[in-house]
Amino acid sequence: MESPLVIDHEVRVRKSAEDLPRQQQLAWKLAEVATDPVAVEEPVAEMVVNRLIDDAAVAAASLERKPVADARAQALRHPAAPGATVFGCSQGSRSSPEWATWANGTAVRELDFHDTFLAAEYSHPGDNIPALVAVAQHAGCSGHDLLRAIATAYEVQVDLSRAINLHEHRIDHVAHLGPSVAAGLGTLLGLPTEVVHQAIGQALHTTTATRQSRKGLISTWKAYAPAFAAKAAVEAVDRAMRGETSPEPIYEGEDGVIAWLLDGPDATYHVPLPAPGEPKRAVLATYTKEHSAEYQAQAFIDLARRMRSRIPDLATVRSVTIYTSHHTHYVIGTGSGDPQKFDPDATRETLDHSLPYIFAVALEDGVWHHESSYAPERAHRSSTIALWRKVSTRESPDWDHRYMAGEAFGGRAVIALADGMLLEDQIDLADAHPAGRRPFRRQDYIEKFHRLAEPWVPAAEQERYLALATALASLAPGEVGQLNFAVPGLEERTPAGGLF
Repeated sequence: MESPLVIDHEVRVRKSAEDLPRQQQLAWKLAEVATDPVAVEEPVAEMVVNRLIDDAAVAAASLERKPVADARAQALRHPAAPGATVFGCSQGSRSSPEWATWANGTAVRELDFHDTFLAAEYSHPGDNIPALVAVAQHAGCSGHDLLRAIATAYEVQVDLSRAINLHEHRIDHVAHLGPSVAAGLGTLLGLPTEVVHQAIGQALHTTTATRQSRKGLISTWKAYAPAFAAKAAVEAVDRAMRGETSPEPIYEGEDGVIAWLLDGPDATYHVPLPAPGEPKRAVLATYTKEHSAEYQAQAFIDLARRMRSRIPDLATVRSVTIYTSHHTHYVIGTGSGDPQKFDPDATRETLDHSLPYIFAVALEDGVWHHESSYAPERAHRSSTIALWRKVSTRESPDWDHRYMAGEAFGGRAVIALADGMLLEDQIDLADAHPAGRRPFRRQDYIEKFHRLAEPWVPAAEQERYLALATALASLAPGEVGQLNFAVPGLEERTPAGGLF
């Protein structure tokens, strides 16, 4: 497969008096990517199917969790025809596409267990898929249409994440998700470049939010944030299709996103986008999770499992020091300054952003489980608390350089024992990473789906869903409408309450 021809688009702040032509604005360039009718290459099509299965797997495992149940309850109060399916509900139960996006996006994100891309900015590109499936079902699109749309959405979110750092300015990564969903919907629906441009602008304008949702005591909003952004993007596309316009230039304007929320009026970014006629391959640069935890903890779970056999008695551990990247140190390490990362009463969302907790539990147990590893009784175990509080992280320039180059998302652990012995080991990439020791293949995604769906989804429903997902490129519109799985009695168990 040849390397794609990429164009670096220079993006900088312009005064209103400069009157930047629309065709030179980043939002327009993103819209051109969406409306470029290129074919989807086979490796990309295969990976899109993997991601579809992956999203469904983690959604199935989260169906009974309260944030997901509440989002589902809200969606079910907004029935529509044709409408879109909601994970776990019967095929005949249809919600409006923006509310199905909300429910399904929350289910996908709740356990922090789907795919990731790390560069200048963090991202979970699988967050695009629920919106694209929902609109495809409502609009009667084919599987081929959906395949192309997912490839576009991944391309836009990954390319923005390569170039534009949001978290440095405490802006949440969903600010790249709104535009990518809007772009993917433009491809899905065959919209004109002008309409997609307006939708991207509105989607960005309405989805810039602070990172407080991932700081300190992390709340249930962490699961809702991407679903909210994707829902806003669906609504932006609806308005743009009706002829409504957006603030522009949304990125480059002197009162726009870059000038006031990011690097400021003197900033310049270079956003790499595929040249006209070039295939969209960005999904191949993304990677999923073997473990239900923040991605930067994936490699360290594998490292802890590897090192535990070398420690005859964990009570003899005096300290654990982890040398890693700036991002890892400040987001999930002790560089965050968050005391909540050491609190046994912290929320699950907080613990899955606590590398000290995760490394301690993985050292003790040698396994990681999306429920039991976070259980309150697990976090309150006295031996765990003692070990947990001995773990600290340090920023390493070398690991940071390798992180930013996309070469390594791990680090080096130094474990000091009471007798003075030092145990050291390091890991570059999680085992399941495409360049890791055990890269995930199609069968791994299928096994993950069965493992996570088994407690809830009947076996026949699992097989029906997998048959549809693996045949995505050839699905007729009616079959796309069946791209869901039902759980008997789930709708009856969905809680009431709220305003509607």
